Amino acid sequence: MKVKTILVSQPEPKVENSPYFDLQDKQRVKIDFRPFIHVEGVSAKEIRLQKVDLSNYTAIILTSRNAVDHFFRVAEEMRFKVPDSMKYFCQSEAVAYYLQKYVVYRKRKIYVGKRNFAELSPLIKKYKDEKFLLPTTDKVKPLVPETLDKLGVQWKQATFYKTVISDLSDLANVSYDILVFFSPSGIESLFHNFPNFKQNDTRIAVFGNTTIKAVEERGLRVDISAPSKENPSMTMALEKYIEQANKK
Repeated sequence: MKVKTILVSQPEPKVENSPYFDLQDKQRVKIDFRPFIHVEGVSAKEIRLQKVDLSNYTAIILTSRNAVDHFFRVAEEMRFKVPDSMKYFCQSEAVAYYLQKYVVYRKRKIYVGKRNFAELSPLIKKYKDEKFLLPTTDKVKPLVPETLDKLGVQWKQATFYKTVISDLSDLANVSYDILVFFSPSGIESLFHNFPNFKQNDTRIAVFGNTTIKAVEERGLRVDISAPSKENPSMTMALEKYIEQANKK
């Protein structure tokens, strides 16, 4: 079956040169964007109930841009002036670059991993006398706390923001040829909003092994997947599939 419409379960890209827009023009398909999940901040009062006093920490571990936003939001709500001496340990260059939204980069002590948390851990171990705070979502990959425990450093995890299922009721009577998912939470949202969802001729595209597992556990069929050697990105996987499907 030919592909004419695609729904990507993420916010619309803010950059004009997004590969999704290129794909839309090149393959002459309609691509809509809609977040199936969204992030909501936890109040300063709730964080105090987690027994968190920001003045007790000398270093912050930041694993995402959301963590950056919500750490500084909470600091402002608590009227806590983040000291210039605070150390920032960022999981990736993208997170470190985003940190510039809140601090003057060259005047702060910022330590950056290459891509994942495992690559950041040697830097954390090097500063084992610091008191680390890990501001996170309510859904944290076990690898992060497990790694910190193994390092033997002083650290505390606190929920600064939560992943919440979005209301998709307005899509009840809308159908797409391909649905694109990037996390198990997206699949959870699909069935929360549409408990009786049947795949039928809808193609499902997924990114990552955990998302594939979540799709299969729901008894659904994975038609398109990434990343792979042939298709390192979702847009490449989609383009290859569409070329084949629309050739007939």
